Amino acid sequence: MSTKVAPVFNPFEAAQGQFDRVADQLNLDVEIRSILRWPLREFRFQIPVRMDDGSIKVFFGFRVQHNDARGPAKGGIRFHPNETLDTVRALAMWMTWKTAAADLPLGGGKGGVVVDPATLSVGEKERLCRGWIDGIWKNLGPRIDVPAPDVGTTPQMMGWMMDEYSKLTGQYEPGAITGKPVGSGGSLGRTEATGSGVITTVREAMARMGIDSTRTTASIQGFGNVAQYAALGFVEALGGKVVCISCYDRHEKGAVSFAKTDGVDVKFLQSITDQYGTVDKAKARAAGYGIEPGDAWIAKDVDVLIPAALEGQITADNVGSISPKVQIIAEGANGPTTPEADEVIRARGTFLIPDFLCNAGGVTVSYFESVQSDANYYWEHEAVLRRLDQKMTSAFKGVVGMADSRDVYMRDAAYMVAIDRVVKAMELRGWV
Repeated sequence: MSTKVAPVFNPFEAAQGQFDRVADQLNLDVEIRSILRWPLREFRFQIPVRMDDGSIKVFFGFRVQHNDARGPAKGGIRFHPNETLDTVRALAMWMTWKTAAADLPLGGGKGGVVVDPATLSVGEKERLCRGWIDGIWKNLGPRIDVPAPDVGTTPQMMGWMMDEYSKLTGQYEPGAITGKPVGSGGSLGRTEATGSGVITTVREAMARMGIDSTRTTASIQGFGNVAQYAALGFVEALGGKVVCISCYDRHEKGAVSFAKTDGVDVKFLQSITDQYGTVDKAKARAAGYGIEPGDAWIAKDVDVLIPAALEGQITADNVGSISPKVQIIAEGANGPTTPEADEVIRARGTFLIPDFLCNAGGVTVSYFESVQSDANYYWEHEAVLRRLDQKMTSAFKGVVGMADSRDVYMRDAAYMVAIDRVVKAMELRGWV
C-alpha cells in the first residue's frame, strides 16, 4: 500500500509561478521574462562566530539582489532556523514587486542567516550581526543594497550592523541599513509601519466594499511586530474586534491560538509576550482567553483574515476551512498563500489584498528612513505616518484601478502594476 507524500512548498517556485501567470497575461517578451524570473546576484557565505563558551561556530548567511533597475536593492534580513536560499530568492523577488507597487525608487533584495536567534545570547547575536556585515559589506551600501529587519531581527541588531558597516567604510553611514533604533539614525514610525500599512489597505478595501468597519471581526496569524500593530490598528483605527490571534510558542516549538469572542485586548497580550512573539499561556488563560490549536485562526467565523506570520501558511489542505463569512484576506506576511490555495480563494471571489501591496508599509518607511539619513534631517512621528498613509492609499488605488480596468484578480493586478514599472525602468536604462 503506497502512501501519498504531500509536495514540499518551495516559495521561489511559487514566486516564479505567480510571475509567469501575469507575464502570460501581459504577453511579456521572452528576454525580459528570462531576466525577471531569476535574481541578478546571489551571495552565500560563512560567518564564523566566537560563542560565549569560547568555541567557534560557523553559520551560513545569504543575500540575494533580485533586481535594481528602479534603484538600490531593498529588503530585510531574516534570522530563522529554516532559512534557505530558495526562501531568500522568493522574498527578494517579492521585494522587487513590492517596491514597484508602492512606487518607491528601489529594487528588491533579501538576506538571511540559518539560526534560531532565541538560542543566542546578546553577545553572540551582536557578533553574528557584525559577522554578517563582514561577509557582504562590499556589496551593500545606500546606493547599492540597503538591508532592514525582518523575522528574527530587531532594530538593535540593525544598529550593530550599521555600526560595523560604518567601521569598515571609515565613515558614518546611517543610510546603509534601515530599521535602526531611533537616536542612531532610525525613523519614528518604523516600528508600526508594516502593521499600520496593512490596516490602511483593509480600511480602503472596506470603503470600496461598503463595509462598516466598526461592525467587523478579524482573526490574525502571528504576533510579531507586523501582527501586533495590525491587531492594534484593527481595534483602534477601524473600531473592529480581533477575536483570535495565533502565534509561535518557542517552548513547544509550535503554534498556539488565543481566542476571545468579546475581543482580544491587544495591549494586554503584548504585555505578556516575549521578544520572540511567544505569549505566556498561563497568564492568558487566567485572563479568560481560550487556548486553542495553532491552526484555529483560519477557521474563525470572521469578516477579515490577516495571515501575518510566515510564507506558505494558507494551503490546499486548510483553505477549505476558511469561513464563508470571510470577505477580506489581507496578506500581512510575505507569500502566506500557496498557489493551490490561491486558486480556491480566487474562485470564491474573496477580496484579497496581496502581500506585496498589503505589507508595503515597512519598506515605505524604510525608504523614508533612508531619505532622512541622507539629509541628516529627521521628521516628526505624525509626518511619517501621514506620508505612509498617503503612499499606501495611493498604491491600493493604483492596484484596484488595474484590477477594474483589466477585470483581473487583485494579485494579478498588483503584479501587472509592479512588472510594468520595473520593465519600463529596464527599458529606459537600456537593459532590454
